[in-house]
Amino acid sequence: MSIKRNTNQRKIILDAVKKMHIHPTVEEVYEEIKKTHPNISKATVYRNLHQLSENGDIRQVSMPDDVERYDRRTDRHYHFQCKICGTIYDIDIDYLERIDETVQQKYNFQIDDHDILFKGICQNCKINNNKKIKRLWKTEIK
Repeated sequence: MSIKRNTNQRKIILDAVKKMHIHPTVEEVYEEIKKTHPNISKATVYRNLHQLSENGDIRQVSMPDDVERYDRRTDRHYHFQCKICGTIYDIDIDYLERIDETVQQKYNFQIDDHDILFKGICQNCKINNNKKIKRLWKTEIK
């Protein structure tokens, strides 16, 4: 009986991640699921997100200086994070598979995977926060 419950919970969590187009955190997935399944625990959500990412059903996205996030897309791709609003976007450019081989040959490392994160200011923040951006740039220049 617990296996079936676990499978149902995992499906609910997977469906929630696939529905959310924001690279959600555990907390965001939990809050979304809690709306329709108020008895689910955060530990259950965390455990199942981890299992879903290990199974390859979703991808875990590690962000420097940020909490783990989850991506409904399982293909290899890159991300952009806005320094103002924190939003994470998928970047659809060719995946640089040869970079693994280049680093491996040059340094004799075993490369299993790589992540490239672009950081900057998204289009919405550029339009809506012109003054804030200027202050941010002045702070970074000093």
